[in-house]
Amino acid sequence: MSAVALVDTNVLIYAFDDDEQDKRLRALRVLDSLVRDARGAVSAQVLAEFYSVLSRRFRHRLTSEVAAGHVRDWADALTTHDTSVGVVLEALRGAIRYQMPYYDAQIWAVARVNRIPLVLSEDFADGTVIEGVRFANPFAEGFDLDALLTA
Repeated sequence: MSAVALVDTNVLIYAFDDDEQDKRLRALRVLDSLVRDARGAVSAQVLAEFYSVLSRRFRHRLTSEVAAGHVRDWADALTTHDTSVGVVLEALRGAIRYQMPYYDAQIWAVARVNRIPLVLSEDFADGTVIEGVRFANPFAEGFDLDALLTA
């Protein structure tokens, strides 16, 4: 099965956040489902941001080595998409046309260029669809991954 959901950094971070137990459990359930069924993807950008947060800004900061190990684990568990020139140009187009901050537009562009119909993130308006890419907040009330993936 090919990847049908692109995971944003915040979902990976919440999987490690002991201070946000509800979000942690939701993130772990979503990630477990995506990994188990080989339906999940991340971008190189997301993995880099994940490392930066875990090793520098996370309240329960991890050592660089431990954080790097977690990056490798997610890179092995999820389909990983590079940030190509095509993604950068598409992100620039999206940032200009839809007035998105550049790095949010880059998440959208990775999904669009790689034909991934769903982005899981709390940073976008839940339910928004931009040029065939739908954004869903996995921490929102009533979130149902299976329903989104079969819709």
